[in-house]
Amino acid sequence: MLGKLLKLLGGSVNVTYQTIRSGELQEILKNDQRVQLLDVRSPGEFQSGHIPKARNINVMTPKFKNQLQGLDKSKTYYVYCRSGMRSTKACKIMAKEGFEQVYNLKGGIMGWGGKVV
Repeated sequence: MLGKLLKLLGGSVNVTYQTIRSGELQEILKNDQRVQLLDVRSPGEFQSGHIPKARNINVMTPKFKNQLQGLDKSKTYYVYCRSGMRSTKACKIMAKEGFEQVYNLKGGIMGWGGKVV
């Protein structure tokens, strides 16, 4: 919201996202059933195991930005990949596209200590 207001007023906006640790995300998942999880790995990686209730949108496809258009930019998103590299890229893109609450899971699914399906 603040970013949009600054743009309207002609100010510059620092496009950003935050990093979250596995334990922090696990606590959030226990307390909030409406969490938006994005797994930005390939469909094959996603099928081999993912965090429950995650949605798969592959950041490496040219369609990634188009697929983001179907998401509600006002919601909070927790993004992960295998190790954190691709999710960092995805978070930067999402922030640039106007998503205001984006969190990158530090260490990706390799650092995840919770349940995997």
